[in-house]
Amino acid sequence: MNATVAIWILVITFFVLIFLSFPVAYAIGIASVVGMMYMGLNLQQIVQLMVKGVFSFSLMAVPFFIIAGEIMGKGGISDRLIKLSDSLVGWMHGGLAMVNIVASMFFGGISGSSAADCASLGTILIPMMVDQGYDDDFSANVTMTSSVQGILIPPSHNMVIYATVAGSVSIGRLFIAGYMPGILLGIALMVYSFYISVKKNYPKGEAFNLKNFLKVGLDAIWGLFTVLIVVVGVVAGVFTATESAAVAVIWALFCGAFIYKQLTIKDFWKVLENALNTLAIVLILIATSSAFSWCLTYLKVPSIMATAVMSITHNKILILLMMNVIMLIFGTMMDMSCNILLLTPILLPIAQQIGVDPVQFGCIMILNLGIGLITPPVGSTLFIGSAISKVPIERLGKSLIPFFVVMLVVLAIVTYWPAFTMTLPNIIMPVAAG
Repeated sequence: MNATVAIWILVITFFVLIFLSFPVAYAIGIASVVGMMYMGLNLQQIVQLMVKGVFSFSLMAVPFFIIAGEIMGKGGISDRLIKLSDSLVGWMHGGLAMVNIVASMFFGGISGSSAADCASLGTILIPMMVDQGYDDDFSANVTMTSSVQGILIPPSHNMVIYATVAGSVSIGRLFIAGYMPGILLGIALMVYSFYISVKKNYPKGEAFNLKNFLKVGLDAIWGLFTVLIVVVGVVAGVFTATESAAVAVIWALFCGAFIYKQLTIKDFWKVLENALNTLAIVLILIATSSAFSWCLTYLKVPSIMATAVMSITHNKILILLMMNVIMLIFGTMMDMSCNILLLTPILLPIAQQIGVDPVQFGCIMILNLGIGLITPPVGSTLFIGSAISKVPIERLGKSLIPFFVVMLVVLAIVTYWPAFTMTLPNIIMPVAAG
């Protein structure tokens, strides 16, 4: 067996199937089968590797986070978060754009999904913004770009997937590290949206009212407890990520059914149906990617890549730039979970070799791949935003360019300023204690 030929067979088979519009999970699985056949390995190993890939206690947090996000959308929690955001920032120029971004901070921090965030908040806020005189493409762009905060601000099931693949990364430290990049992204988008709103004279909302803010804040606090349960529970060591996610589901269910009284039995079955659809996609990706990653490791692709990169340059800045470019390219072609599963085993060793903390690299990867979610041709959030706003993807892609620039600036800060990401986890959860 020639290892170089085996690598090329794996890679070419995968990309050919992708270009033939095969689902990513099937493309990964078939490429793994073809590669292992060439290597003369027992194909039964694929089944074993797939089972091993999903046989993880930490990964059990993923379905719980997905269900919690769905319950929030159906149980009235997202509506209250929008009202809270409106009372907080709605008085500014382009008030609804600000509300959109802040609501994504709150909602995304619980659902951990960009697509869920965009779908839940977009169906409410995009038509509302258009009705008040905002351009339809601007309304969609704000919704889509702000939803990327959801995969950074904890809890995020993508962070759980990364931590599982990376191996020795603390989920608690990763959760805490995500706050600053997520908040910075929100602030950067708010600054740009304010500039555009002043330039185009978009409307202001009602003046700030402290009494109203306190009223809607008290109403929304029950929903916000969902994220507190997860983050505080994990950081304090009361729960594992999986246990905290399960408790969060119970709490969100209690809020939706008994406090807000908007979640019916019929809604609950719909929640489970949507969650299972999403979960099936995520788990089959994890399963097939485990087999594919094993093949790459067996063929020593990570070490080959590391050697190749180091042969080009030893400059840390340039190496990080190259890794970001690789992730941006892959982010335009494949789903985020798939990219995390495929790229982490390859790029993380290189990052560690140049002194990048795995927690910081996790934030870099997740923000980077989050940008891919709104990038043609395979951006899932882009498709959702286009469907809700009824704006063609071609027009959205062109009008998104300034937003991309803003997001890339934030990515550069997260990449090249380690203290920005690592200060909070080092203070709250020092390595020695965790």
